[in-house]
Amino acid sequence: MDFYAVLWRELVVLKRGFWKFFASRLVNPLLYLIAFGWGIGRSVQMPQGSYLEFVIPGIVALSAMTTSFGAAGTPLNMARLYHKTLEEYLIAPVSTFSFVLGRVLAATLRGLIAALIILGLALLFKTKLAIGGTFLLILFLTCFLFSALGVVAAMTINSHEDMANFTTFIIMPMSFLCGTFFSTAKLPPGVRQLIEILPLTHTNLALRELGTHGPFPWLSLGVLVFYSVLFFVLACYAVKHSRD
Repeated sequence: MDFYAVLWRELVVLKRGFWKFFASRLVNPLLYLIAFGWGIGRSVQMPQGSYLEFVIPGIVALSAMTTSFGAAGTPLNMARLYHKTLEEYLIAPVSTFSFVLGRVLAATLRGLIAALIILGLALLFKTKLAIGGTFLLILFLTCFLFSALGVVAAMTINSHEDMANFTTFIIMPMSFLCGTFFSTAKLPPGVRQLIEILPLTHTNLALRELGTHGPFPWLSLGVLVFYSVLFFVLACYAVKHSRD
């Protein structure tokens, strides 16, 4: 239960700045919904449903990814390199597993809140999206794996500038190429096969299938579980290496 102490500390921080966090997570998605719902979306023809109904799962996935990664990576990297407060955790009698789990779950919660904010906004646009337990499971796995990736990046990257570069070269391309705003089926075959390896692609595919009562996305679920385990193990290794 050591992880609970780490998680509790992060929850206290979230509680103190909740409304600031809420407002910051509200602005960008609202702009996306207005632009693609009332702007571009009206001129895009879809085989089934509206473009807004197509793009909302993508915006949900995008927000879950960026919020979770940023919530885990940026504060930890700053604590490690600039504030020098990470040492307090590393020398504390808390296991590496518990420390990583606490930080990852806290960032996962932030990602889930951001995703739920968008789903709430989607109701204002009168979109038809089926949200069930499996839909929320996909969101949880997405937030979890990108939170773990954030810990990996924070513990292995040695400057804040390089953290920004990681976002530019890894997170940003996934934001636009993994089927967030368009179907990956429209990409050239070689590019499409590469894109389909990435986790955000499977989040988008799974949320769209589940949101429209499509076939159960077993492959996407398996891929997300794989990345969640992989990144969590790497995060534990990175923290353990710093302790040693």
